[in-house]
Amino acid sequence: MSTPVDDLPRRFGWVGVGAMGFPMASQLLQKLPSSHQLFIYDVDTAVLQKFIQTNADPNRPTITILSSPKEVVEHSDCFISIVPEGSHVKDVYLAPQRGALAADTAGKIFIDCSTIDPGTSLEVGRAVAASQSTNAPRFFDAPVSGGTRGAEKGILTFMVGAAEDDPQFPLLRRIFSCMGTSIYPIGGQSLGLAAKLSNNYLSGMIALATSEAMNLGMRLGIDPKVLSDCFKTSSGGSWVNSTVNPVPGVCPDAVTSKGYEGGFKVQLMKKDISLAIQAAQGIGAKLVLADAGLSAYASAADDPNCRDKDSRVVYRWLGGIEPDVHRASK
Repeated sequence: MSTPVDDLPRRFGWVGVGAMGFPMASQLLQKLPSSHQLFIYDVDTAVLQKFIQTNADPNRPTITILSSPKEVVEHSDCFISIVPEGSHVKDVYLAPQRGALAADTAGKIFIDCSTIDPGTSLEVGRAVAASQSTNAPRFFDAPVSGGTRGAEKGILTFMVGAAEDDPQFPLLRRIFSCMGTSIYPIGGQSLGLAAKLSNNYLSGMIALATSEAMNLGMRLGIDPKVLSDCFKTSSGGSWVNSTVNPVPGVCPDAVTSKGYEGGFKVQLMKKDISLAIQAAQGIGAKLVLADAGLSAYASAADDPNCRDKDSRVVYRWLGGIEPDVHRASK
């Protein structure tokens, strides 16, 4: 009887070994048989060496560092990318001579897990499809949710720009199951990104509203843990409140109780809300909270006490009360 990894591609290529890519690729390595191979590239050569040192294990697939996305494609059957912005995705795939599409792409699978604007993803997808006239390659957008902690634990959610009846989806599900626990076929190309931007817009607004509500209740005299527990069984309850409450100490194991270090950077929330607003404007979808929310995250991203910290640090930007024992040094 076959196991879920028996029919996975034997050669994986990976571009982007940053805050999310590093733990995701590490999880993939842990799940693959030792007979498989992983070829990696990143603009940061130091992080590539760190990845090798962290994941060196004779019982795991071999890891090889290459010098360009083109070389990674040449050595892989399935190519996965996760980089910060749309311009970086374009560079990975479309750069002359060194980009992924400068290689022979015949029959290969390309997966981009970056959170970018749907238009750029569609452009890259069309370029991938046009790169071969026979044995055409396939391109899928598959952004993820769950943050760095979810990536480290292999419990990410994948939002896949493919229909459930797509012939490739069973294989995609097996690949993503090596790194996540929830895999959703959202529909056609770029709809994975549509789901991700909608989710992050919602998550960002809930985090901001929770921060405001916690600050309000605490200043009225309520203990933060009591207030959060009350929210949990009331109409204001949410995943943010229960799992990563913005007030330090309320959720002891969350990044919010560890100086807001790690997690989903506030600059990235600013970026994703901006992308959601851009997408909404393109289709005429009214967003009432958008301008205020974007302004809050943009200001927090520019605040030296908040920049580079988890996006729930917007509570600090609001002037929320932080118990001294949990407050990170500035």
